[in-house]
Amino acid sequence: MRLSDLSHAIGPTEPPVPEGTIGEWLDRAVELFGEREALVVPWQDVRWTWAELRARVDALARGLAGLGLTIGDRVGILAPNCSEWVLTQFATARLGLVLVSINPAYRTFELGHALRLAGVRALVTATRFKTSDYVGMLGELLPASAADGPGPLFDPGLPDLRFVIEIGGSTAGARIGFETLFDPAPPIAAPALHAQQAINIQFTSGTTGSPKGATLTHRNLLHNATCAAAGMRLGPHDRLCIPVPLYHCFGMVLGVLVCLASGAAMVFPGQAFDAGTVLRTLDRERCTALHGVPTMFLAMLDHPDFARTDLSTLRTGMAAGASCPPVMMRRMIDQMNLAEITIGYGMTETSPLSTITSPDADMETRTETVGTMLPHYQGRVIDEGGNLVPVGTAGQYCSRGPGVMLGYWNQSDATASAVRDGWMHTGDLATMDEHGRVRIVGRVIDMIIRGGENIYPAEVEAYLLGHPSLADAAVFGIPDERYGETVCAWVRSREPIEPEAVIAWCKGKMAHHKIPALVRVVEAFPMTVTGKVQKFAMREAERQKA
Repeated sequence: MRLSDLSHAIGPTEPPVPEGTIGEWLDRAVELFGEREALVVPWQDVRWTWAELRARVDALARGLAGLGLTIGDRVGILAPNCSEWVLTQFATARLGLVLVSINPAYRTFELGHALRLAGVRALVTATRFKTSDYVGMLGELLPASAADGPGPLFDPGLPDLRFVIEIGGSTAGARIGFETLFDPAPPIAAPALHAQQAINIQFTSGTTGSPKGATLTHRNLLHNATCAAAGMRLGPHDRLCIPVPLYHCFGMVLGVLVCLASGAAMVFPGQAFDAGTVLRTLDRERCTALHGVPTMFLAMLDHPDFARTDLSTLRTGMAAGASCPPVMMRRMIDQMNLAEITIGYGMTETSPLSTITSPDADMETRTETVGTMLPHYQGRVIDEGGNLVPVGTAGQYCSRGPGVMLGYWNQSDATASAVRDGWMHTGDLATMDEHGRVRIVGRVIDMIIRGGENIYPAEVEAYLLGHPSLADAAVFGIPDERYGETVCAWVRSREPIEPEAVIAWCKGKMAHHKIPALVRVVEAFPMTVTGKVQKFAMREAERQKA
């Protein structure tokens, strides 16, 4: 509800804010849904009930405890979607360890920064995935990890990291095989934990371009999960297809923990998104719900196998990460049977949702807004002075509620700037209407959203300026039919250089989605009289050239 003609809204009071820890909620799931399917990963031949899942989680927890890991220690995970990711998520929560979610697209520089910032003590990693050689990257950062002798490890460059746990079996003596950690001994006594304890660090970025670790609690994550599950009307008879990545809140919270809260089965079609694989999984597993960003839904709708795929069991799910155009939404409803699809909006720092549309929302609400406030959340739109703006007026969107993070790990100044009096300042420009619906109309900062991935220009600019031939760089988003936006870079060079050479230099040095799709070599940037780069003028110039 809204409180006045000003842009301030309060969410409903049901369902209640959940009590307890993720480990306790796993026990609850076993009590309520024990013999129902919990986790399905067809490509790994995994099909476990809630009781079987808990047994494996507890065995892994005993193994992690046997390494001497204790409450508050950070355990990183660097892997694509797999059953081991889910087991690690629950086992670390069981022990009060802090799971550090690392983007599997990270390269060596980004990985080292994440491990050092979070003070990761143990790292669970895949050997490799696609073009990423994870053990090779770790060998650069931590040479002892490639040794033949057993750990614990030590390197002054990563002083906290003692254990590297390799999924699929150790390929070097210094690394521990994931399967060897499973301890069949009787359950260990559960440590005394509380709901406001830090349980997860998820990396985001800011205007400085340096990744920051949003620190989230049991309560943060369970609140979002229970609200999202209720918002989608999920129950134990549902089967949720999760093609979105686990390293992100979309997969880890709105996927895994939503199923924990509702008893729905979680179904992972593959290690990463592939439209054909997702369609086959939806058909064979008779899924009733589907998550994705708009580009994923579009890829499925336009796939050659779409017409012969039986999607009659689909009903609901969530689209997030970017807006859904009306034409696409109509196709999702009519052709994919997603009559109750919801739209979610938020950010990592709010665990992630702060608004959601209802399953019965009209087309305008689903395509032009991001819905209304989550239960127990407040939202407001403010001007530069921090004052509430009238309904319909654009300003910065802020949210406050049970999902707001504890803060950025070891970055108190950044926390104080982002969270003031409990309000998370999103940096997004929005309006609020008389019904409390929020419309995102732009960004206070120049963040680029490419296919649901947030890209921060300052970070890409920092990489580009490492090129010996470049004197300056300005990065901004330009429209893209497939991804919504893509990365464009204007650069000033010290010596002649071709745009293609700049793009080639970026490959292997940063995650693929951050690499500029277009590079323009220019003599000067449009500037203000005070020396600030005018990126809006650059965007306009590219628009005219398009």
